[in-house]
Amino acid sequence: MTPTQLRLLQMNDVRLVGRLTRDPEVRYTTKGQAVARLDLAVNRRFKDGTGEWRDDTTFVPVTVWRDAAERCKERLRKGSPIYVEGRLRSTNWETKDGQKRSGIEVEAYRLQFLAKMTEEGSPSQESAESDTDAGESSPSAPAPEPATVGASSSAPSTLGDDIPF
Repeated sequence: MTPTQLRLLQMNDVRLVGRLTRDPEVRYTTKGQAVARLDLAVNRRFKDGTGEWRDDTTFVPVTVWRDAAERCKERLRKGSPIYVEGRLRSTNWETKDGQKRSGIEVEAYRLQFLAKMTEEGSPSQESAESDTDAGESSPSAPAPEPATVGASSSAPSTLGDDIPF
């Protein structure tokens, strides 16, 4: 078998748990579809060569489309913990002064809000991990529904001038 005949598995799958570094930013395409930009901080704790604990934080941009974007706007705030499933997507754009830019972001297809909501409608600081199990939920409280982004796996190609963020 020659290298050109070799077929590789095509996989583009991302799963992250982290906290938002700012409130979600929601905009609308020219066709009226909501798109939210989330900035997620993902932490990794490890021991360095001297045996001391170190923290490494990675900042990841996440894009959420349609109804899920609206739910993010309503329920998430800076510091909210969230679980994200999605795919990596490369983006290219031109700045207002004509410079070409590129970047990688996660395009979310499933979200799980990991904080309970307070009576005022804002996320509480206590964890809701026991309520977020996909297969089981406690009898006293229903499990929160995941925010699933529409059936289409590709984002609309006609975006307004101010997107990407």
